[in-house]
Amino acid sequence: MHRPTLADIARAAEVSTATVSHALNGTGRLSESTRRRVRQTATALGYGGGATRTRTIGIAVTTYRKAWNYTEVAYFSRAVAAATTAAHARGYALTTLPADRVTEDTWHSIAVDGMLVMDSTPGDPMVRALRARGIPLVFDGAPGDPHPTDRWVDNDHVATTIEVLDHLTAAGARRIALQSGSGGEHYARVVTETYEAWCARRSLPPLVVPFDEYDDEGHAFDEVLGRIDAVHAVYDPGGRQLLAAAARHGLRVPDDLLLVCASEDPGYAETEPPVTTVTLDPERTARTAVSLLVDLIEGGRAEGGRAGEGGQADAPGQVLVPAGLIPRASSRRRVMY
Repeated sequence: MHRPTLADIARAAEVSTATVSHALNGTGRLSESTRRRVRQTATALGYGGGATRTRTIGIAVTTYRKAWNYTEVAYFSRAVAAATTAAHARGYALTTLPADRVTEDTWHSIAVDGMLVMDSTPGDPMVRALRARGIPLVFDGAPGDPHPTDRWVDNDHVATTIEVLDHLTAAGARRIALQSGSGGEHYARVVTETYEAWCARRSLPPLVVPFDEYDDEGHAFDEVLGRIDAVHAVYDPGGRQLLAAAARHGLRVPDDLLLVCASEDPGYAETEPPVTTVTLDPERTARTAVSLLVDLIEGGRAEGGRAGEGGQADAPGQVLVPAGLIPRASSRRRVMY
């Protein structure tokens, strides 16, 4: 059966698809009569909430609008596996969607009862389209364009970042660099802002090294290695990049450089030296998010105060899942006798 799209509604209402999107999403500068006419047309065509239930949940990552396979990243692969198990336990299938290879119109017609959106950035076309359809959404990480009724599951990145920086300081670090992203995602922005504030309280100039996922040899560190004695890397490849850069410069970890990396990769326990990591607990995050999403789909309570899975509700719409520091040799200076 043909599911109506924005284009179908636009033709029937004799308006543009942009006007339809604004009318259904409650945005834009439209007259109330136009907004009401478009919504009545959408309802008459069977758009959005009147569609047949599919018992299917979608999951997608839309942080980067380019060809990449997020299931190859440890955090996302573990989250997808846990979300699948949680969805099956509630009687739903879970579809993993390649967000970088579909057009915006696809999001206006895809058959799902709800969507788990991971690392959404401002202006996300998938979120815009699904909101217009009235599809329930739950976010892994704070939504890029939050609405008052949004639900999302996240870690306390402020507390975790401070814990890492204090851990490195206690191990003897005096000049800590942060390797972080420069995009619009909430995670990198909060970690960077927290690091800069931590440095300001200690009258230290912040030193942020840009992250490049293709920089296997860690060349981004070349200009700073003579000026720092510790690094907090906020993305999975960062730890190996720093180890490679240190080896090229003849520096030893942890004797010359301390290192902490946010990663779910168990391989960091086997590197030389083993790398201290921060786990964001993707399994608990995904299970909690799926529980919230199914409650929304089925009309149950999905209040910000409902934590589930041991999470802690901190603000309306938000559920916090604890992160964890796993200390290893890379952040412990060896005692010389």
